[in-house]
Amino acid sequence: MSKVLFLSVPSHGHVNPTIGLVSELIKHGNEVTYFATEPFREKIEATGAIYEPYLVDLDLFKPEEEGEEDPMFNMMREATNIIDDILGKIEGKEFAYIIHSTPFPFTEVFKQVLNIPTISSLGIFLGLDDFLKNGDMFPTPPEYTIMRNEIKTKYGVILPEKFTQSLINLGELNLVYSSRYFVPENQLSDGTYRFVGPPVFDRKEKTGFPFELLKDRKVIYISLGTVFSNFKPALYQVFFDAFAGKEVTVVMAAYNVDLNKLKIPDNFIVRHYIPQLAILQHTDVAITHAGMNSISDLLYHNVPFVAIPLGADQPDLAARTAALGATISLDHVTLTPAILQDAVEKVLRDPSYAMNMQKISESFKDAGGYPKAVAYINEYIND
Repeated sequence: MSKVLFLSVPSHGHVNPTIGLVSELIKHGNEVTYFATEPFREKIEATGAIYEPYLVDLDLFKPEEEGEEDPMFNMMREATNIIDDILGKIEGKEFAYIIHSTPFPFTEVFKQVLNIPTISSLGIFLGLDDFLKNGDMFPTPPEYTIMRNEIKTKYGVILPEKFTQSLINLGELNLVYSSRYFVPENQLSDGTYRFVGPPVFDRKEKTGFPFELLKDRKVIYISLGTVFSNFKPALYQVFFDAFAGKEVTVVMAAYNVDLNKLKIPDNFIVRHYIPQLAILQHTDVAITHAGMNSISDLLYHNVPFVAIPLGADQPDLAARTAALGATISLDHVTLTPAILQDAVEKVLRDPSYAMNMQKISESFKDAGGYPKAVAYINEYIND
């Protein structure tokens, strides 16, 4: 079939939705060369794709550690080296098309240099229209102007004048990991968007989790994701105070969070990483930051949850789910143990939440999933 070049922004929110898509493409006989970074190598290679590393980390949205340079500026300074490195690694291969994370900053360069179509993978979709209308949301740094001039000189490709605009690379085909029902009708309304359902896929992750401890127990699952896990460390004390000593087992992800100064209650199981899809099979109710992957997993599997959005597209996702009557969205600034306890009890007790969640879940399944996404791709490429 076809050789496919995959250029992903190497963050969980952008890579994870594509793993099932890559697997489906390979199942149909395609060869996929996937660029990312080392933390994602194992799951990419498990699909049968060819993993290739970026010269530098292109996770442009990763919070910088103290003393570290903003990854955006490092990307701008190394831009032509990054592009040349990718071109060198794919030399001799003739690709039929590119699939890329929407914010992959060099999409236009590869589209023109390789002279092939591009297909956008939208890891973030709610609020995108507003982002496009406010193209000057972030100031354009002088480093971007220098990078833009270097790319124009070396490759003859003209990037957008504004830095923000370079992070939204849409095409004639844009894959949205949701349903038309879930996304408001006034958003993503032109004919280039294809709604394929959420990124629910067995990533065959090694768990090592003690599931036997959950047998015959009521289970609460708590996760604030990977990017915002450290956004407000005080939230973890709220969780402890809300559920310590209750007749419930709380499974909590604390990705890169230092909890050494806090006393973890005996009924909590805390891990750096939790295999989310596996744990949802044992979960009675969840508490989530409302990131796209997490909220999609919960809605798809009809697991009641309370949302505590922290940033990025999370407030939009939480607000939309609440507007459809499927969750309660709480303000992390005013959150107390009592407020959290009441919200958890309400989503469990009030049957309307389960009914409305079921409507969303059905719309997700009707969207067709990864097989439908591949059908859309084939239709576009062969048109």
